[in-house]
Amino acid sequence: MVPSPQALGQMLGALDMIGIAVFAASGALAATRTAQTFVTAAFFALVTGVGGGTVRDLLIGAPVFWVHGSAVAAICVSVAALIWITPEHWWRDSALEWLDAAGLAAYAVFGAAKALNWGVPPFQAALMGVLTACVGGILRDVLAGVPSILIRPELYVTAAALAAGMHVVLVAIGLPPFVAALPAATAGFVLRGAAIRYRLALPAYRGKR
Repeated sequence: MVPSPQALGQMLGALDMIGIAVFAASGALAATRTAQTFVTAAFFALVTGVGGGTVRDLLIGAPVFWVHGSAVAAICVSVAALIWITPEHWWRDSALEWLDAAGLAAYAVFGAAKALNWGVPPFQAALMGVLTACVGGILRDVLAGVPSILIRPELYVTAAALAAGMHVVLVAIGLPPFVAALPAATAGFVLRGAAIRYRLALPAYRGKR
């Protein structure tokens, strides 16, 4: 049985909330691992959770999604509180990477879908998906004083590009956005997960030969 468009639309909205929540968790974890206060952890969670979406909305001319309602900020602070009160050993060393991978895939798809909905052409919409997925993690790493995820060797932006690009292509061939979201997000997550597990990377620039 195929879910109704309304139900699948709600699923797409849930994808956005999942992306926000897992990015917020990765931000809070980055703060707690450097023994910061709860206020700092909540700030990290908020900036990481909304950073990419804020840049996207400003570029496409949409109202910034989290400014006119309390739900998103509440999710980020609640996630930070959950991270703060749970024992450190609950979060393995790889927790940050896997949370970030889930957020990357979900947010890349939602960012591309929102851009398309606002009339952005397909190629630029895919780029908006990549920005949505990557900017929050970049801000988190800058705030934490660690090397940006962008300059680490394994695939990252490529996974976001796969998720966003696949969503745009599936919509272009006729699939409803809410149907195209799941396979696109899954593809992005699988690629990023493989990169984490097997340290997959694109060839690096080697200079003059």
